Amino acid sequence: MLQEIKPGFRYLWLLMLAYVMSLAFANWFDPRLIKLFGIVTDAGTLIFPLSYIASDLITEVYGYKHARRAIWTGFMFNLLFIVYGFLVTHMPSPSYAKINVAFDRIIGMDARIIAASIVSYFVAEPLNSLIMAKFKILTEGRLLWFRFLFSTFVASFFDSAIFGSIAFIGIISSSALIQLIIDMWLIKVVIEAVMLPISTRLAPWLKLKEKMDIFDQRTKFTLFSLDDSYCVEDNRFK
Repeated sequence: MLQEIKPGFRYLWLLMLAYVMSLAFANWFDPRLIKLFGIVTDAGTLIFPLSYIASDLITEVYGYKHARRAIWTGFMFNLLFIVYGFLVTHMPSPSYAKINVAFDRIIGMDARIIAASIVSYFVAEPLNSLIMAKFKILTEGRLLWFRFLFSTFVASFFDSAIFGSIAFIGIISSSALIQLIIDMWLIKVVIEAVMLPISTRLAPWLKLKEKMDIFDQRTKFTLFSLDDSYCVEDNRFK
């Protein structure tokens, strides 16, 4: 009979918080366009890759099931952000609060932007964790740097392509849309690559502190579950 691992993690809550907050920050700063080295993008794109890094660490150390819980938690809080933003921007405003007009214009997101965010989120985030978990099994836990980078490379492409297509198709030219998608994709991948020296050192440190190194060989990779139980045999920490 397989013995279940009893939860008692010290740092999982912090990684989940970092994951959710990086998503919230990305949504908050999305309306601000910036130009760096000739590339135009939104400010949210710069911080969004932190969600991939947090998700990678959760999947690598604690397993796909906990990353899946983080995905649903992130979705719920971002939904709260959208709903509360809608309510606030439709509340009566005092006549002297002239700044409210500008605030409402920034916070009030277009329905296409919301749809683009939701669809891209539920494709890219689970895909990122799935690649991490599957390739960990295939490589027997080796090539950590490759798994971090490759999962972001693939997932961020789908995230950028889906979001850009739904949000801006028919609004900007096809060439501009393709360039925007490529720019968003490359920025996310570059940030992941720059952070590799930190993330690839943080993962082994977390494994050592938690005495945890989960392999998802018995995991059912469905998004529609909140099961987070693992057996002792799933933990290969040495």
